[in-house]
Amino acid sequence: MIFGAGLRAMGVVSFHQPRPERGQAPRGQATGERSGGQATGVAVSFASRSGLLGDLERRLAAGDGFTLATLNLDHVVKLRRDARFRRAYARHSHVVADGNPIVWLHRLAGRQIHLVPGSELVEPLCALAARLGVPVALLGGRPAALEAAAARLVAAHPGLRIVARISPPFGFDPEGPAATACLDELAASGARLCLLALGAPKQEILAIRGAERLPGCGFVSVGAGLDFIAGHQSRAPVWVRRMALEWAWRLATNPRRLARRYLDCALVLPGLGVDALRERALPAPPRRPRDT
Repeated sequence: MIFGAGLRAMGVVSFHQPRPERGQAPRGQATGERSGGQATGVAVSFASRSGLLGDLERRLAAGDGFTLATLNLDHVVKLRRDARFRRAYARHSHVVADGNPIVWLHRLAGRQIHLVPGSELVEPLCALAARLGVPVALLGGRPAALEAAAARLVAAHPGLRIVARISPPFGFDPEGPAATACLDELAASGARLCLLALGAPKQEILAIRGAERLPGCGFVSVGAGLDFIAGHQSRAPVWVRRMALEWAWRLATNPRRLARRYLDCALVLPGLGVDALRERALPAPPRRPRDT
């Protein structure tokens, strides 16, 4: 079992200060440097939802693509084990904190960031797309869930155009021929914003493939976000989320699937906490200049 320092050395986590809110990550630039074909740091690149949405709005208005990943502890565990996942993460233009432990660890390191769950980005991004006239694609999940989510999103955001609802086959490989077929369908639809609901690491790996194929399209990994909107999965009540106990609610409702996942997350947390405290004692890295 590899803990904090080992995770950081492998490029799984970085507690460096997020870049300035008004700055933009260059297209295709990794969130960490690369060494030996692997990223040497995965850092949260936007500290707040408002800063993130402002940057994504500028990109959508300009016709510029992007890839957005939402970092949580489960991703940290998977990043340690999966080189493909690490390579894909390192190439994302935007990374935000999807889990409270990621927020707490950064704050322990003296870096102020805020929680930005991927599932909570679906509605504001659809509102932006409707206002800017950006066509949207939904990719991932079952056909019934995609249809229900599309119907509710269109009803909630007048002017929204959902031009593709793509449901990959069971056993979908994000690097296989089925993924190529999905990207072909996405390209033919003319979508410029694609919401990926495949789960990690499939959605992040496909996002990078999609960005290579369609550089003017934005790819956002939203996990179960479309199932929540469709009503096919239930999210924890708001009061549970405010107490940062959504993980406990999810574990209680699905212990067979989630018990091992949360155990693995708990095992890496102490080492990450030690790393965060060490980072706090170091001088802050120089801030990147703002883009003009």
